[in-house]
Amino acid sequence: MTLETLVPVNEMDGRRLYYTFIAGARKVIEHQVELNKINVFPVNDGDTGTNLASTIRAVVDSLRPHRSYKITADMIAETTLVNARGNSGIIFAQFLYGMSTETGNFKTITIKQFAESIKNSVRYIYEAVANPVEGTMITVIKDWANYIYDNRNIITDFNQLFIGSVEVLNRSLKATTSKLAVLTKANVVDAGARGFVFFVEGIIDFITNRNLKDLIQVKAETALFEKIEEPIPEKVDFRYCTEALVKNSSADNKSLLTLLNRYGNSIVIAGSDKMRRLHLHTNNPSGLFNELRNTGTLAFQKADDMVRQSEVVYNRKWKIALVTDSTCDLAQELIDNYQINMLPINIHFGENHYLDKVTIKPDQFYTLLKENTDYPKSSQVNEKSFTNLYSHLASHYDSIIAIHLSDKLSGTFNSSQKAAQSISKEFGKPISVINSRNLSGALGLLVLRTAKAIEAGYSHEQLVKMTEKWTNDLRIFVSVKDIKYLIRGGRLSAVKGLIARILNINPIVSIDSTGKAIVFDKAFNQKANMEKVMKYIAELNRKNRIWNYIVLHANNIEGADWFTEKMQKLCGKEPASVVNISPIIGANAGIGAAAVALLTE
Repeated sequence: MTLETLVPVNEMDGRRLYYTFIAGARKVIEHQVELNKINVFPVNDGDTGTNLASTIRAVVDSLRPHRSYKITADMIAETTLVNARGNSGIIFAQFLYGMSTETGNFKTITIKQFAESIKNSVRYIYEAVANPVEGTMITVIKDWANYIYDNRNIITDFNQLFIGSVEVLNRSLKATTSKLAVLTKANVVDAGARGFVFFVEGIIDFITNRNLKDLIQVKAETALFEKIEEPIPEKVDFRYCTEALVKNSSADNKSLLTLLNRYGNSIVIAGSDKMRRLHLHTNNPSGLFNELRNTGTLAFQKADDMVRQSEVVYNRKWKIALVTDSTCDLAQELIDNYQINMLPINIHFGENHYLDKVTIKPDQFYTLLKENTDYPKSSQVNEKSFTNLYSHLASHYDSIIAIHLSDKLSGTFNSSQKAAQSISKEFGKPISVINSRNLSGALGLLVLRTAKAIEAGYSHEQLVKMTEKWTNDLRIFVSVKDIKYLIRGGRLSAVKGLIARILNINPIVSIDSTGKAIVFDKAFNQKANMEKVMKYIAELNRKNRIWNYIVLHANNIEGADWFTEKMQKLCGKEPASVVNISPIIGANAGIGAAAVALLTE
């Protein structure tokens, strides 16, 4: 279909806006792997494509068109702002937020009205980004908006307007290579800018082809793109790409900027007082969110490990990726050494949301547990988080193995499995999800043993068989010091708890063969039940030699030291790790708990 044969579009309503957006989104999703490959700025973490695809996929998955242009524009803006990921994702979402804010309450919109809203929306991006850098997505959007605005009184057809903007877009995109030294060295264009150009190209494809049916089938591009010649890895100064959604903020942009500047760089503050989306690169997300909770309700948080992402692209040690969740209690140096990808469980204190071990550390958690009247609740890692991670890993690894806490304790395993099936099909690569039927240090040992097997060179199929077999050899014993936390968490009824307190009974909590939490034994004080734990482990060691063990505690160093000394004498080896126990267990076992997890040969 040529430009001459296209039916002119002089006004745009909500439905046309929706399908126009979906067409652009489809193009970005199809080319996310290519965008990941050329991602070198602001950090070479290889996830720009994944982040942009995730930001706009939410619109594809959840929205339906409305006849009104204004209503549809508002829905798209809010959805992308809530689901925005990464620097480029938030910039794009802020652009759409500005566009919707600058649009009057129109059911249909003319080219002149559209051009004015697009032109004015650029200001929202520059105000949101603390240090706007030219030669990036920001510049390309600005150049495109200027073209639209400059031609508002010349071109009367939306089709001609979009198609005519291609030359300006490509020229602006090409110029990004020479505007930033890091792009010049890598000989690539800016990934975020390329993503925006893909978006507009997708719209033009829709204009020329008019195939609505194709828009329903949005599939990830799985083709292998040519590797960038001699990529130049840059030092990652700030480990976490951190984001938050703060509702009903009591702090203005200036105050938030001052706060965020103390913690890192690459700052973006999007949205309004009612709902702000924050972006920051930092080494201390837990410290940041400890302060942010005083500025409003922390409705959402995200903290991607850019060190791990950079390793995935430039320095992966093996061809098989290993994934787990934050209930896996293992020393950070082992997680880093074996390049283990860990997704955090969600923790809620009242209306405030945190990410386990990332935006809230165990010691902070136990302080809040002691001081807060709201009892913490946990929620599973959702399917979308796994989809984002698996998309990124599948772009660079031959296969993926994920090992999670018991499906009897969380829906995380099921979320991971659903995402794995989808991404495995899209990328044509095996992704195996294993139910450990355990958690905490026991899960940590299983992950560690699998990591060592990956290092030893076993195949994907062999690894899956071995790991599933090892799940039968895991044990964990948690010595509870104070049963009030079991009562607060609903694990023990108030009546039974009262009786136990009167009798001064301290339970030993464990996990049975199906993955359910059980009271394994009990004693009249913690010292006595710790002695019982060691007696049982000694019997177990006589029957099945212990491969390795992990000692855990909930702010109880003394208890951890006691277990460590006893286990060293029994096994003749140091523990694989001594760690502050996962808050998911600590919330129920309570402050003062001490535990031993082990894996037999």
